[in-house]
This record gives sequence, C-alpha cells and structure tokens, in this order.
Amino acid sequence: MAAAGAYPGRVGFVGAGRMAEAIAQGLVRAGKVEAQQVLASAPTDRNLCHFQALGCQTTHSNQEVLQKCSLVIFATKPQVLPAVLTEVAPVVTAEHILVSVAAGISLSTLEELLPPKTRVLRVSPNLPCLVQEGAMVMARGLHAGNNEAQLLQNLLEACGQCEEVPEAYVDIHTALGGSGVAFVCMFSEALAEGAVKMGMPSSLAHRIAAQTLLGTAKMLQQEGQHPAQLRTDVLTPAGTTIYGLHALEQGGLRAAAMSAVEAATCRAKELSRK
Repeated sequence: MAAAGAYPGRVGFVGAGRMAEAIAQGLVRAGKVEAQQVLASAPTDRNLCHFQALGCQTTHSNQEVLQKCSLVIFATKPQVLPAVLTEVAPVVTAEHILVSVAAGISLSTLEELLPPKTRVLRVSPNLPCLVQEGAMVMARGLHAGNNEAQLLQNLLEACGQCEEVPEAYVDIHTALGGSGVAFVCMFSEALAEGAVKMGMPSSLAHRIAAQTLLGTAKMLQQEGQHPAQLRTDVLTPAGTTIYGLHALEQGGLRAAAMSAVEAATCRAKELSRK
C-alpha cells in the first residue's frame, strides 16, 4: 500500500543493476510507490529477477519503459547511456521527467541527446542506498523546475539523505559520497586489524569497528557538531586517545584522506570530459 504523499504515476528504471535496485527497494519499502507501479528494463533477466522479487514489472524494451512511465530513472553504465538515450529519444514527450544516475555524464550532454526542453535531472547516489542510508546529491537541468526537483527529492529521501546542489558539486560528491564508502571501509578495516594485532578475535574487532563508525556518524548527524568538537570530547589529558591521535598524525591520516578525495574528484572530472 502506497503511503500518503506517494507518487501517483508509474516509475520506470532503464538499467537494473545494484543502484537501480537500491533506489526501487527504498521507494517501495517507504510506500512512496507501489511495487506494481514500477517498471524496469534490462537486456537480460540476470538483474531483473531482483525487481521481480520486489513485485515490480519488468521488460527487455527500454522504449516500453518510456511509453508507460512518466518518471524514468536511467541507471545504465555511463558508457552505454548515450546510445540508450538516442534509442529512447523518439518516444520522449513533454510529460516525462528523466533522471540520470550515471557518473560522468553532464546535464548538457543529457539534454543534447534528448528532445528540446526535456525535463532532466542528474543524481549522484552511493552504495548505502541499499540500506536506505544513502548520501545523495541532485542537480537540475535547464528545463526542470522547482516542482520536479521537489518531487524527486521527496522520492529519493526514501533511500537516505538527498540534497540539491549546483552541478559543479556532483564530481566532488562522486569522490566524497561515492568513493568515500571505500575509503571508510579501508579505515574500518585498519581499525579492526589494529585490534587483531593486539589480540582481539577478527570477527569481534570488525563488528566493533563498524558499530563505532555507525555510532559516531549518528552523533555527528543528530548533534550537529563539527567532528573536531566530538573528537575533543573523547580526549583526556595524557589518556589513550591523544596517544592514538598522535600516531595517526604521524602516519599522515588527515593529508592522505584529503588527497584521496582530491584524486577521486580529479578522476571524476577527467571521466566527465571524456
């Protein structure tokens, strides 16, 4: 049963990989869209089975998705998207709201491949959308107005946090929110391995590291504190934390993390130019 304020039309997905599945799952579980109102297309049944398990409709025809759905989310691989947009362009109408989650494909490129005045938005999601804890940003094209932006934001908040930003921030988000998941995993792994080195069983160490990250993130969100303030709250003079922080500073953790975001952003911009 759809919740109050649910999207009244059909939602389509062109591409049925993990990100498409994550967004569809969030929309259906939050009651934003009824499962039978979702239609997904992909070349084979390999990924469509996940949509079928949710109770969604599936097809192998991309054009059918456009013909039956007014809001369509394109979640193909970036290198495939231009060809897909060219294929569906003949059936795009003024009624459509089209959303791309493909990294590296600019709004201007999307608009060039579609009929004039098509309402287009671009979303940068991340993998925690799978557990409805995504950190997403969205940018609107020339012909997408406040209504379209608010509609999309309302729907995507079923998958986590979604903020509207200028398109220039999208490549930075790809590094921070997208690649950042891998950076955080590496840090969690390193924390746990430190505990293993000191004698703690591996499975216990990894559970505690993950829970520590989760709890810290919740405190940062709920209390609205700057991380430096929360870090200071843990410190006691000559205590364990300051000794550990000194070791992290000696290892260059702060500079390495900043450099990782910079390198990933530069790579995202490079891919966008291609």
